[in-house]
Amino acid sequence: MNRAVVQRALLHPLAKPLVFTVWLLPFAWLVWAAVADRLGANPAEALIRGLGDWSLRALVLVLLVTPLRTTLGMPALARFRRMLGLFVFFYASMHWVAYVWFDMGFDWQAVLVDIPKRPFILVGTLAWLMLLALAATSFNRVIRALGAPRWQALHRLVYAVAVLAVLHFFWMRAGKNDFNEVAVYAAILGALLGWRLWRRLRPQASGISSRI
Repeated sequence: MNRAVVQRALLHPLAKPLVFTVWLLPFAWLVWAAVADRLGANPAEALIRGLGDWSLRALVLVLLVTPLRTTLGMPALARFRRMLGLFVFFYASMHWVAYVWFDMGFDWQAVLVDIPKRPFILVGTLAWLMLLALAATSFNRVIRALGAPRWQALHRLVYAVAVLAVLHFFWMRAGKNDFNEVAVYAAILGALLGWRLWRRLRPQASGISSRI
């Protein structure tokens, strides 16, 4: 497909509303399926895990934006990164709320006891708190107040979120000894983080080779 055509499509005024609608559809389907009793024998668990899955998928897309933008030469992709990042926070928040609601019955004392007791809940909550900080500082006014260098440093927390998210998923599946999906997400997120590390180290490596 012609790159210029894709660029124009990405810059179209309807592109953002379309992406927003597409990413809201999984949530709408999960809510409908829960109300219509279409989530199987354990609907609460299916809802919690479905929301967690979609937060991971959105996280993959957020981390995929920069490699695609760079390698394909499509700077217009960057305009969707903030929205996708907020969808990561949205789905992760709904995942956490579903846990507090269906597993804990909004018993906050029980939640506070449960979080440090179960490692996968602890790392999941830490990841959500980091996402909260990223979401709260994703607006232009806050970016200007923080300044670009501090804002960029803060938003590198997304890499820690990716590691904690995979660890959360791994420990959650450890009880059932089911690691197939965990391995897929770990490989994808590891490759995306590795690409960033390679990009960061490449100028240094080039500089060293030029001096030798």
